Amino acid sequence: MSLVSPTAISSVHTDVRKALTRRERNVMGLVVQMSMLIALLFTLLILFTLLGRVISDALPMLEVRGTTFLTSTIGSDPDTIGIWPGLYGSFFIGLGVLVLSVPLGVAAAIYLEEYADHRKWYNRLVMVNIRNLAGVPAVIYGVLGLVIFAGWLQPLTAGKTVLAAALTLAVLVLPIVIITSSEAIRAVPQGLRDAGYGVGASKWEVNRDHVLPYAAPGILTGTMLSLARALGEASPLILLGAITGRLPETGLTERFTALPMLIYRWSANADPQDATLSFSNAAASAGVVMLALVLLFNITAIVMRSRFEKQRVGQ
Repeated sequence: MSLVSPTAISSVHTDVRKALTRRERNVMGLVVQMSMLIALLFTLLILFTLLGRVISDALPMLEVRGTTFLTSTIGSDPDTIGIWPGLYGSFFIGLGVLVLSVPLGVAAAIYLEEYADHRKWYNRLVMVNIRNLAGVPAVIYGVLGLVIFAGWLQPLTAGKTVLAAALTLAVLVLPIVIITSSEAIRAVPQGLRDAGYGVGASKWEVNRDHVLPYAAPGILTGTMLSLARALGEASPLILLGAITGRLPETGLTERFTALPMLIYRWSANADPQDATLSFSNAAASAGVVMLALVLLFNITAIVMRSRFEKQRVGQ
C-alpha cells in the first residue's frame, strides 16, 4: 500500500489555490454581458420615451378636465368627452376574466401537475395544445367569441354585450393562466409534499395546505399578467361589436365599449377646429388611465405575493 507524500499533497493544494484565486478575464462573457446591458438600456430608453410622449399629450386634458374626464360620457366634442363607458366596460370585462379564468386555470394546472399521469399520451397532448393555444392570435378568439358567445349563447349573453366580451377574453387568457400556474406548482419542492404525506395528509390536503400556498406568489404574478393582456386587447372587442361612438345606455346587457376601443377611435379622429383640446389629448389621457389601472393591478399582485412569501417563510 503506497502513501501519498506530503510534498505531493502540498503541490496539489498550491495548484488548487492558484486555480481559485487567479483572475483571468473571460472576454466572451464580458461581451455577452455588455450586449445584454446595452439591450436593456435601449429597451428602457424606448419605453420611457413612449411614456413621456403619452404623458405630455395627456397633461392638457387632465389639467383642464380633471376628474370630469373620468365621469363624462363619449361624444363628438373633445372638450366635453369622457371615458366613463370605457371604464365601466373594462372593469366588468376584467372582473369577468378574473372570475372565470383564474379558478378554471388554477384547477386545470393542479390536475395536470398533481393528478394527471404524464406517461399517458393524451395528457401530453393536452399540455401541448394548451401551450399552442397561448400563442394563437387574439383575433381568432374574437371570431370564436362572435360565433359562440354572441351567437350560439345569445340567450345567456344577450348578444354583443359586456358578458360576451368577458367570456371571450377569459378564454383568451385561460391558457396563459394554466401555463403560469403549472410552472409555479412545478417549482414547489417535492420534500414539502413528502412531509405532508409523512404526517398522514391526503393528496388533496397536501395540495390545499402546502402546494397552493407555496405556489401562490407565482400564480398571482401570472394572473396579473393575464389580466393586463386582457385589458389591453382591442381586436376581439372590434369583432364583438364594441361601440366607438355614443352609447345610449351603459349596462351588462347593453352595447358596450372599453378603454382600448376609445383609444383606437380617438387616435384616428380628426380634431374640430373650434375645440380647445384635441382627440389626441383624449386618447393619450385614456392610455394613461389604462396604464394606471394595469399598474394598480400589478402593485396589488406584488403586495399579495410578498404577503404569501412572508407566510411561507414564517412556516
